Amino acid sequence: MKTINTIFRRAIVLCCLVCGIMVTANAQWDVRKLNLVIDWQMNAPFSTGYADKISGWGMNYELKYRIAPRWNVGVFASFHTNHQYIGRQTLPISPTESLTTDQQRSAFQVPFGLAANYTLYDGKHFEPYVGVKAGIMYARNTTYYGINGLYDKAWGGYISPEIGFNIYPCKTKNWGFHVAGYYSYGTNKTYTLTDEINGQNNAGFRVGVIF
Repeated sequence: MKTINTIFRRAIVLCCLVCGIMVTANAQWDVRKLNLVIDWQMNAPFSTGYADKISGWGMNYELKYRIAPRWNVGVFASFHTNHQYIGRQTLPISPTESLTTDQQRSAFQVPFGLAANYTLYDGKHFEPYVGVKAGIMYARNTTYYGINGLYDKAWGGYISPEIGFNIYPCKTKNWGFHVAGYYSYGTNKTYTLTDEINGQNNAGFRVGVIF
């Protein structure tokens, strides 16, 4: 819990720094150009062979400011957990030891950093866009077996291109709906029991609201 609190404190500090930069760069600060996005997230790890089952145990948060007619920049923070059950099997632990057990695997990821997107079409009710998120990611991979468990945690770089759209029911665009698909990669390296994870690949989509 202390680690998670530290992560979110760092995210808040980063948010304040970026907002301060945007205020300085934009003498005509307008709160109407500030958007908050809250998403439910579906995520599927791949190319790791560890806890690679798709799940909806995640959320995404973004705070962005429109610095130009089609450009938005800001900060983001998200979290996600993926699980996978492995049936009973015999695992070689060392040249002279083995372990027969089933496994419950859990992969927890918390990326946060900067976000930017470019609006492809600025319609009255519909805004498709392309964007990118970049920053750092905290990852903790845990393997539970029997009454025991092993975990490893690591920090790494994070990059995530995405494509999506905003839907505004009202012409004032005070609120709306957000849909996006994304790919992400983290450079984290972890090792648990017999599994070595070198890099974290993910793909998924988000559905939420924008204010």
